[in-house]
Amino acid sequence: MATLNNLTIFITGASRGIGRSIALRCARDGANIVIAAKTAEPHPKLVGTVHTVAREVEQAGRARAAAAIGHP
Repeated sequence: MATLNNLTIFITGASRGIGRSIALRCARDGANIVIAAKTAEPHPKLVGTVHTVAREVEQAGRARAAAAIGHP
């Protein structure tokens, strides 16, 4: 199996769902993660923000950068 060790991966839509899962899996496999998502503030019914996922990536032991993007 190929390793992601020390590769940098940019993932959009990473605040929840499949984007979050991909970010965490890639981090566990050794990649540094850059995530972008629209959700910067907690939603009352949906779990996860770009910032909470960034913390999870960091807890997985990988470098991370996070950017909240969206409509003005």
